Amino acid sequence: MWEIELSDLPDFCSKPTLVLGCGNVLFGDDGFGCAVIDYIETHYVVPETACLLDAGTSVRKLLFTLCLSPIRPARLLILDAIDAGRTPGEIFEIDPAEIPVVKLDDFSLHQLPTSNMLRELQESCGVEVRVLACQTGPLPEEISPGLSPAIKDAVPQAAECLMRKLRGTVEVVATT
Repeated sequence: MWEIELSDLPDFCSKPTLVLGCGNVLFGDDGFGCAVIDYIETHYVVPETACLLDAGTSVRKLLFTLCLSPIRPARLLILDAIDAGRTPGEIFEIDPAEIPVVKLDDFSLHQLPTSNMLRELQESCGVEVRVLACQTGPLPEEISPGLSPAIKDAVPQAAECLMRKLRGTVEVVATT
């Protein structure tokens, strides 16, 4: 049997907290999660206990790796833009089970939606999974990089909210 050492694993498996910024920067507001990671990395000192990754559109592969890994973070925080019928730029927290059906198509790995992997990590593996979402504006149908003004203004707010979570500060976040 293989014996895996903690030092053999990537940081995203071995740190207590993993933060994944998700989205496609080529399609407007969908790049919100990536923009928040970039903002945090340029404006904050990230605690040693956390690993931040701009997952872009590769979140499924990372989650699949986590599901199979013998060592996982205790907490997984996902940053993403979601259309939940709210005001564009509104920041809110949702449970992985509440990811809108329309968003599931973005997250398929051989027909296995990301929401299933998130629930697997949470329910079977004991990982605390939370999604910090931003209500997106209309997404372009063609390549169009750049966030809308409302989403761009939400980036520092989401970064501060996330940093409070990383520092362990108790806060009230709207949930659906």
